[in-house]
Amino acid sequence: MCEQNETTVTQFLLLGFQSFYKLKALLFVFVFLVYIVILVGNLLVVILVSTNHRLQVPMFYFLRQLALVDILFTSNIVPNMLYIILMEGGKITTTACFVQYYIHCICIYTQSVILSVMSLDRYMAICKPLHYSSVMNPKLCFHLAFWSWAAGFFLIPSEFLLIFQLDFCGSSVIDHFFCDFAPFLKLSSSNTEIIRWQDFMISVLLIFLPFLFVIVSYVCIFTTILKISTAAGRKKAFSTCSSHLATVSTHYGALVTIYIFTARDDSLHENKSRSVLYTLLTPFINPILYSMRNQEFRKVLKKLTCMKR
Repeated sequence: MCEQNETTVTQFLLLGFQSFYKLKALLFVFVFLVYIVILVGNLLVVILVSTNHRLQVPMFYFLRQLALVDILFTSNIVPNMLYIILMEGGKITTTACFVQYYIHCICIYTQSVILSVMSLDRYMAICKPLHYSSVMNPKLCFHLAFWSWAAGFFLIPSEFLLIFQLDFCGSSVIDHFFCDFAPFLKLSSSNTEIIRWQDFMISVLLIFLPFLFVIVSYVCIFTTILKISTAAGRKKAFSTCSSHLATVSTHYGALVTIYIFTARDDSLHENKSRSVLYTLLTPFINPILYSMRNQEFRKVLKKLTCMKR
């Protein structure tokens, strides 16, 4: 509860990028162009996978889910981020702040689970090729995709029931460009230990365990690849999972650098810089890593381009 001489905070002030406001026009144009490329690239993946029968395979089915996550993830943050850059800061209500963080969590958790599901797909394709078609059937793919999204939706509300009960008194300034966990929780005058522990447990379930599954899958995959007798065969097998491995490295590398170091109070400014890279870089490179480097996808895209001409 707020004391009598303190005012209950109903909205936060997001500071954004104070160090770069002299270059705000350049920063705005850069972020805007990257956002457009992210939307176009990921929408192209969604449309082509949904409409072309040659791409109706498990790998592209899950890639479409990943593209949808990237669209939701960036659209949840970047439009308001552009406004903050332009206005040199921006206000957001506490409810809108919590909703933004809720969507942010869903996207991160869903992406982590989808990446682990995609590692299962690569494991079956390389380690169990004879059983691949029967195991990775459309019904299983649908259920895996559904539960990848549902996991976050079902587990996060318990945490947000506690967040909505927090009291915010006094300072309402968040040194960030969106409502991330550590910056806004730092402003609360309530005891946040239970929420921090609950957030940690959900992260273990939806980030650490999927990552552990990815590691185990790739240990099996690399073991199988090393048993292939020819160099050409090993190269071909590795090429089918190199894009996924690169995305996994980007995703979890960013999460480690951002969320492990938030335990240090003096690291919030540095984490804001890392958050920019994670918000823009991962959704930007995913379509390139997965789609543009895939021969089948390039054929479909080339055919579509020729038809329009």
